[in-house]
Amino acid sequence: MGRIVNVAVVGYGGMGGWHTRRLQEIPEVHLAGVYDILPERNQAAEEVGIHAYSSYEELLADPNVDVVTVAIPNDAHKDVCIQAMEAGKLVISEKPVTTSSAILEEMIAASERTGSVFTVHQNRRWDEDFRVAEKIAKSGDLGRVFSIQSRVHGSRGIPGDWRNTKEHGGGMVLDWGVHLLDQMNMMMGKMPKTVYATLSNVTNEEVDDGFTATFTFDEGLVFTVEVGTSNFINLPRWYIQGLNGTAQIDDFAVNGKIVVATSDEKHDAVPIITAAGLTKTMAPRTDDTIKEMPLPRIDCDIHDYYRNIAKVVNGEEKPIVTLDQQREVMRLMEAIFESAEKERGCRLLKWKKKKARGGRKAPRGLFL
Repeated sequence: MGRIVNVAVVGYGGMGGWHTRRLQEIPEVHLAGVYDILPERNQAAEEVGIHAYSSYEELLADPNVDVVTVAIPNDAHKDVCIQAMEAGKLVISEKPVTTSSAILEEMIAASERTGSVFTVHQNRRWDEDFRVAEKIAKSGDLGRVFSIQSRVHGSRGIPGDWRNTKEHGGGMVLDWGVHLLDQMNMMMGKMPKTVYATLSNVTNEEVDDGFTATFTFDEGLVFTVEVGTSNFINLPRWYIQGLNGTAQIDDFAVNGKIVVATSDEKHDAVPIITAAGLTKTMAPRTDDTIKEMPLPRIDCDIHDYYRNIAKVVNGEEKPIVTLDQQREVMRLMEAIFESAEKERGCRLLKWKKKKARGGRKAPRGLFL
């Protein structure tokens, strides 16, 4: 193991506190301290034995700090991250990295200019439900997969903090959409071809409190991403359909099942009686033609994120979360907003390289 890496956290709120706890659970890293603009939050850190810096400048001036994790409202990420890069620190931004592709490119340019590594905390790549869904979709057990639905539902609306304000980059596309879109990209390994999206404003007029986005990929696969905050009965976390079977993952705890066809019916379907008539089309399969299986289990360890960061500092690995991946996720979120605003589908184009500098610019979205 390389030397222990010192990490300081900016912002000691909900996610900042989460980071401090994770940092104290693995030997590869050491929590150097925190800084929050609110004095009471610094005091709260001190009360549980965590060093609190008197200012952000003091934190950046500490030569022992290798890594700065930024866990503050979305609109404030850019300036704080660039300052840390200019101080020679490896910088981790909480998700979403920022609020637009243009701002993201400024942050990436600062990383290139300073030579400081810049990455993002996409922690839900380690959710077991995602890893299980990915394994099932790629296993071939369901036959050719033609539909994947990924959703999270809640019934409490948007939290009553900065997350419900447009000024600070609130709303569910930026809050939860960024997770589900990153998972979709990891699962599919490429960008979709088109998207059609709608936003909801059931409990909040200023920002979206939910959305549904339908993406199309090659070979006709349709991937639906949905977030809702006014759902008192939740739909499944994952629903995966293939030509030979269906998998359902009910929740984060990975309850659910897989049902696959084992043989064709040996006779015509027996009609079932509904309230107003008969139907063969919706008649269920007989038990001798299907097999029900439990969901697989996959052990995931979120601590692997900071283990990777420690190895990056020690020159042993590259960041798991790349900047190109963040470019793609940002473009997908922008396409959702564009489609919803225009009430039309949006075709997603590939990245185009600039001829003069060899850099990149975001692809245009063409409305269908």
